[in-house]
This record gives sequence, C-alpha cells and structure tokens, in this order.
Amino acid sequence: MEIINATGKRKAAVARVYLKQGSGNITVNGKDYKEYFPHIHIQDVLLEPLQLAEVTGAYDIKVNVTGGGFKGQAEAVRLGIARALVKIDEGFRAKLKPRKLLTRDAREVERKKYGKPKARKSFQFSKR
Repeated sequence: MEIINATGKRKAAVARVYLKQGSGNITVNGKDYKEYFPHIHIQDVLLEPLQLAEVTGAYDIKVNVTGGGFKGQAEAVRLGIARALVKIDEGFRAKLKPRKLLTRDAREVERKKYGKPKARKSFQFSKR
C-alpha cells in the first residue's frame, strides 16, 4: 500500500497527515504522540477516528502540525486522520460522518475592532 496523505485544519493549526500500512505507530513532529500530547484526554481526541473505524493498530501515522495551541493541533490531526481513512476505504465514511469527524470546524478568532479593548468588549459607559 502506498502512503495516503490528507490535511486537517482547526483554528490556526494545520496538520499534514501521512498514513501507511504498519503496526500502529503515531509520530507527531518527530516525537511519539504520547510525548507530544501528554494529556490523556487530548490523546483520546487523536485516536477517536481510528477507534470508530476499528483500525487502531493497522496503520503507521506520521503527522506534521504547525500553528495554534495543543487543543487546536489535536483536533486538526483528528480531522486529517479521518480524511485519510476515508481515502483508504469509503466504507469508513458511514462510521465517521455521524460523529462529525469529517466536518471542518470553521470557528475562528474574531478580529479586534478599533475603539474597543477586545473584539466585542467595550469600555465602561458613563452617562454623566
């Protein structure tokens, strides 16, 4: 089997995911995923598409991820893995789509407006 690649994005994070047949090794930016994402609940986010598709130890995954924080990066990796699995076998789509793992979360940070301290927050209003 050749290498399958896919891209996942979330907030400012961009993840390039490379999937190939193997023993289940997951590498993120040259480190093991458990070392790169030390929090267990974040590791669960990463493994969710593999567990739903029931292929947890079947593929070696190499990920390059940049930008954003660890939560955004983990969700970008999750989207990339889900998209790569669908490229391998279209049958995985039926399992991943109801859990919204193939949907790009379009929420981004709103820009700051002039005359305000943040995007929407205003300074205290004084009538007199």
